Amino acid sequence: MDKLRLIRSPNIGPVSYRQLMARFGSARAALEALPDLIRRGGGKQVLLANEADIAREFKFAQAFGARHVFIGDADYPYLLSHMDNAPPVICVKGNLALLAQPAVAIVGARNASAGACQFARQLAFELGQMGLPVVSGLARGIDSAAHAGSIENGTIAVIAGGIDVVYPPENRALQEAIAERGLLIAEQPPGTEPRARHFPYRNRIIAGASAGTVVIEAAPKSGSLITARLAAEAGREVMAIPGSPLDPRSRGCNQLIREGATLVQNAAEIVELISPLDNRMLAPAAKFEPSTNITSDEGSNAERNAVIDLMGMTYVSIDELVRQSGSSTTTVQMVLLEFELAGKLERGAGGKVRLAA
Repeated sequence: MDKLRLIRSPNIGPVSYRQLMARFGSARAALEALPDLIRRGGGKQVLLANEADIAREFKFAQAFGARHVFIGDADYPYLLSHMDNAPPVICVKGNLALLAQPAVAIVGARNASAGACQFARQLAFELGQMGLPVVSGLARGIDSAAHAGSIENGTIAVIAGGIDVVYPPENRALQEAIAERGLLIAEQPPGTEPRARHFPYRNRIIAGASAGTVVIEAAPKSGSLITARLAAEAGREVMAIPGSPLDPRSRGCNQLIREGATLVQNAAEIVELISPLDNRMLAPAAKFEPSTNITSDEGSNAERNAVIDLMGMTYVSIDELVRQSGSSTTTVQMVLLEFELAGKLERGAGGKVRLAA
């Protein structure tokens, strides 16, 4: 319960959670240290998640037939645990054994053509027949087709809201079927209605839990391409189905191929591409190891001020802050952690940071 309370407390993100656990060794110790850390970062208000709310969340999940899986647990998805911004906790319902198998993500346009949906459904079915669960986001169009095609042999739906929230409404029957025969994953607390800001977080789970991502029809600026980019950044295979240059829904896939994604046409080609990752997927569950070690060496006031003076509204890498400040990596990380806990820091892609607006 302490872990969930720490995660649900304001300004605690994936990076700060790992750092707090690394420094203090337990969620209880981290919770006790939070007020002092927040004040050191300049925070004027110390807020922690309400213990009664956390107890209710646990009780509701249990009554709903779901459970929380924390990073470092044996059931936590192995590949997902190796992402720098892996969610510290996910709420799951269904067949947890699917998380131990290599998986392929299939994503694409919500307003997909009938032909593309048929292809996605058949491709997902064939992948399932080959023993590969299919991961998608339970959206309209390609996502729904992929889940429908793979539900008999293994499908994993990552949803943007709470584990108990159905979205879109027309997918209620499909979502319920996946909970019974596949697996539902949600990062947000139960009862959370999906908002626009939640979907990129969902996309990183889709990409991170999969050995490779296949895109079938996507606009140049779409969530599917965000998922593909996240997969590439995580070192996973990015694949795309080519389409007619006359169809706007194919431009995103064609763009991916032009930028280096692998053109694929069937399930056999996908299996061949992701097979080198199979050994990693079948390895023992990853032991929780923080991406950055935070020790008790917090640096002198001069070193800390040197870091603070370099911070601005433009994203900058942590390595650059270390180089320009002359402070140790540990000191820089400590200052950034305190600022984040105080709500004064934003973390961006590639581990870059900036002052919060």
